[in-house]
Amino acid sequence: MSDTTPTPGADGWTNPLRTASDRRLPRIAGPSGLVIFGVTGDLSRKKLMPAVYDLANRGLLPPGFSLIGFARRDREDEDFAQIVHDSVREHARTEFREETWQQLAEGMRFILGDFGDDEAFKKLRETVDDLDASRGTSGNFAFYLSVPPKFFPKVVRQLKKHGLADAPEGSWRRAVIEKPFGHDLRSARELNALVHDVFEPEQVFRIDHYLGKETVQNILALRFANQMYEPIWNRSYVDHVQITMAEDIGIGGRAGYYDGIGSARDVIQNHLLQLLALTAMEEPIAFDAESLLTEKLKVLRSVRLPEELGEHTVFGQYAAGWQGGEKAVGYLQEDGIDPASKTDTYAAVKLEVDNRRWAGVPFYLRTGKRLGRRVTEIAVVFQRAPHSPFDSTATAELGTNVLVIRVQPDEGMTTRFGSKVPGTSMEIRDVTMDFAYGESFTEESPEAYERLVLDVLLGDANLFPRPEEVEESWRILDPIEEYWETHGRPAQYTSGGWGPTEADEMLARDGRRWRRP
Repeated sequence: MSDTTPTPGADGWTNPLRTASDRRLPRIAGPSGLVIFGVTGDLSRKKLMPAVYDLANRGLLPPGFSLIGFARRDREDEDFAQIVHDSVREHARTEFREETWQQLAEGMRFILGDFGDDEAFKKLRETVDDLDASRGTSGNFAFYLSVPPKFFPKVVRQLKKHGLADAPEGSWRRAVIEKPFGHDLRSARELNALVHDVFEPEQVFRIDHYLGKETVQNILALRFANQMYEPIWNRSYVDHVQITMAEDIGIGGRAGYYDGIGSARDVIQNHLLQLLALTAMEEPIAFDAESLLTEKLKVLRSVRLPEELGEHTVFGQYAAGWQGGEKAVGYLQEDGIDPASKTDTYAAVKLEVDNRRWAGVPFYLRTGKRLGRRVTEIAVVFQRAPHSPFDSTATAELGTNVLVIRVQPDEGMTTRFGSKVPGTSMEIRDVTMDFAYGESFTEESPEAYERLVLDVLLGDANLFPRPEEVEESWRILDPIEEYWETHGRPAQYTSGGWGPTEADEMLARDGRRWRRP
């Protein structure tokens, strides 16, 4: 009987076609709808709307799925449909099919208004009710706040005021919030308190799109589904860990958002500290949201800052240089940037995880704009062999063993180890063994937002940071930001390079050097 019993989803909805033993059927969202605030913004046009289309194209959304776009620009229903249509054609991962588009378009509505406009929110309430009746959404709606953080409080209060946050009996309402979750610990706590006054904690989904990437999820599979790595995943064998997120672009037209926030708040506080937690955490008792949260929190609460922040943290700004064959201006020369700005476009920090597994192993985190290439990776660098029977000439070109998890853009994993060079003499040289997602699997990896939007509709919170994680991350970063604010100016580095020399000196003091991705 157990093989034929339908399996209920996380939100209680049961797919009558699914059985517990059948792995062929993917998880399909039940009756539901999505409201996107800021639907004409870059994030929505380039990521969210294409992700919704791709989900529909893969048959993972219900036939009556409804989508409401809320925007402050002067658009009509037809214009909105055209905007979404053009965005989907340009950015969708899967092939554009007119029949899929038409099915989606039937459930699309557009509402024009300011976030403080009561009439617009009354119309939103009416539209939700109308779609519920005509499309069969069963009262299930998620509200996606794809808007600047300063508007979060206003939108959340309006949802409460107009009864949109209150789900009919047997239905659900959920709020999806994009980063940044505050700009320091105090503001993060204020935002959490405000949001939880309207939505219960389990109804709030904080998006960190890095956690939706296949390679990030593969960290857990690599560690806990295999026996070969976990025994050496500790201080007895690991020398240090480097986590890098490099971008080869500048701030573009985001001066208004970026200046005053900087790379550490934008990337280290959420993305890189989450990668650190997944890399360092103990095995959870199950792959569910509560178990993952428990283990990640243990790591974040064990993180210790270096005593000398001046020696073990670096912040910088890109200067003019050449990138991709083109002349690039410096950060202070970008449009809309104050020439006296101290905002960091590069940040590097040394952290330690003060527990039994990792005591004494440094974790080096770095991120920056206008660097040599776009890449995100986790490099676990192992200690050298304690004894070598070979003479020094045989191992002159032998480095250290490294396991590199490539998050983007060429998703996969590389292992570096020493091997004998063919020939009559004993010469050992580094070689690499490579695993690439694109070569090992026939199915293309979905975009991170596809997985995350589907998880919101399913009520699966495994890949979403909880408020405790957000607050712990700010606890780690706040002292660093406060130190930078009162100690000097950002170091300058040439666009197209790999950051300021001060960052190289930071590792050199520990007898190490940055890995070149």
